[in-house]
Amino acid sequence: MKTLIHPTYFPSISHCIAMAQAENLVLEMEDNFQKQTNRNRTYIYSPNGIQLLNIPVKHSQQIHQKTKDIKIETDFDWQKQHFKSLEAGYRSSPFFEYFEDDIRPIFEKKYNFLMDLNFETMNFVSKCLRMKFEYDTTTEYFHKVDSNSILDFRILADGKKDNSKFETYTQVFDDKHGFLNNLSVLDLIFNEGKYAFDYLKKQDLIII
Repeated sequence: MKTLIHPTYFPSISHCIAMAQAENLVLEMEDNFQKQTNRNRTYIYSPNGIQLLNIPVKHSQQIHQKTKDIKIETDFDWQKQHFKSLEAGYRSSPFFEYFEDDIRPIFEKKYNFLMDLNFETMNFVSKCLRMKFEYDTTTEYFHKVDSNSILDFRILADGKKDNSKFETYTQVFDDKHGFLNNLSVLDLIFNEGKYAFDYLKKQDLIII
């Protein structure tokens, strides 16, 4: 069975559960870009609760533009802001310093295309999880796919429609704000380290 997902920015836990449990992973490359989705955003746990990290993208005159053609807006120093937010949220977590030297270059390298950045973050996550990042890519877009051969988890890129609930684990600020569900997988990695992959393998992913 194939598992179809969108490449996203530091994917959500639900996204990574789909990746970890996939027999054959397929990444959607032919979709039209949609605003306010995890294609260019992710959510982390900050000292003040949930925090959105958003990547600014260049606006186009085209009504429909493919995600793979979307360019990042370089007039804003969003990378510096994102890394500072990660430090504020996870500096005191058990595993932030362990992964810090590996994640920092992502916020220092300049990217033109959003898709290139998303692939780099997904590759980083896979290395942290010690999970093989092997996949096929689509060559044509289909609104609906054959459910007998493909698990369509593309909806997971739309965080507002992803109502997945998972087991709790210890988070840095859970004594203040409680457990925050289904954040970026970075939250799981920085808090659980080598146990993160086992966590992903055990969770049930149900699309409602």
